[in-house]
Amino acid sequence: MIYLDNAATGGFKPNESLEYAETVMRHLSANPGRSGHRLSLAGERIVYSARETFAKELNCTEERVIFTKNCTEALNLAIFGTVKRGGHVITTAYEHNSVLRPLHFLKENGVISLDIVEESADKDILSAIKEKITDKTYLVVTTAVSNVTGKTLPVKKIGEFLQPLNVKYLVDGAQGGGHVKLSLSNGINMLAFAGHKGLCGIMGSGVLSFDEKTEVSPLLFGGTGTNSFSLKQPEEYPERLESGTLNLPAIASLSVGAKYAFSHIAEFSEYLNGASAKIIDELKNEKAFKVYSEPNPAGIVAFSVDGFSSFEIADILNEKYDIAVRAGLHCAPLYHRLLNTTEGGLVRVSLAVQNGRRDIETFLSAVKSIKRR
Repeated sequence: MIYLDNAATGGFKPNESLEYAETVMRHLSANPGRSGHRLSLAGERIVYSARETFAKELNCTEERVIFTKNCTEALNLAIFGTVKRGGHVITTAYEHNSVLRPLHFLKENGVISLDIVEESADKDILSAIKEKITDKTYLVVTTAVSNVTGKTLPVKKIGEFLQPLNVKYLVDGAQGGGHVKLSLSNGINMLAFAGHKGLCGIMGSGVLSFDEKTEVSPLLFGGTGTNSFSLKQPEEYPERLESGTLNLPAIASLSVGAKYAFSHIAEFSEYLNGASAKIIDELKNEKAFKVYSEPNPAGIVAFSVDGFSSFEIADILNEKYDIAVRAGLHCAPLYHRLLNTTEGGLVRVSLAVQNGRRDIETFLSAVKSIKRR
């Protein structure tokens, strides 16, 4: 199968990432940080090495790199762990439900007030955020890269604006991780990542990192391997936010996958920007196609085809041509409302660097043939 659904989960991993996870599962079935024997200590060293990789890349301390099971959990931890009753939060219409649903829950239960902003013909996203800032605003949440169209938000500019205002800035890096350079600087206080997409890890890992000015309260309470006699949750990070057994195989995979992705981010982004540009240019030349993406470093192209729902196109590509793409609303309903595509959804092609010229040409030939049927 030609796999073009890498924005859902990365279909290609470096061999080292897969082999490390397998080695841990076969030979290191021990709980990191819970015992004093050599296997437990070896597991703890793997976890610490992964923290070091992220701390170095993201410009934070190792203890403020928190491992979760996915980016959704990391975002929930950041949102609920910093909530201020009676406070005001700003987010955007480009967000995934992993951001929108927890914020909607807090708003519906009277905990916060919420504004959702978007760009317009005469207003960019930063200007839209500026207009909504109040003296009660304590948090702004935006994605780095939209999972629908690959739209890249100006997170550095947003962070620099927020920095002197004492407003925390949380960035959803699920799609941006491994594709655009992100760090805890320029006003960005918290970063959430998915381990299984651009960071080249296996499923089951996510990361929340945050700076020294930010305190995050735990959502999960339990065993941490430290201060076991106390019934209180530890105050120290990362134990404060990492109750229960960590997913050691997934963290091991992520430790080498992320290092690989971070070291190649410039060349990978350049390739995916060019590859997405090629698909966009080809589809724009076809009258039956409407393209919703611009070239982007995440390699995402969203489009529709006259006379077909997105699900029909995806089914035909799957069944007749053995090509995997994503159809529907992509868990981002407000963006689809903005694009007026809520009824039929969009087809999303999402590339990895391993998708070479042959994959792209085969996809283009296949999808063009569908509209001629």
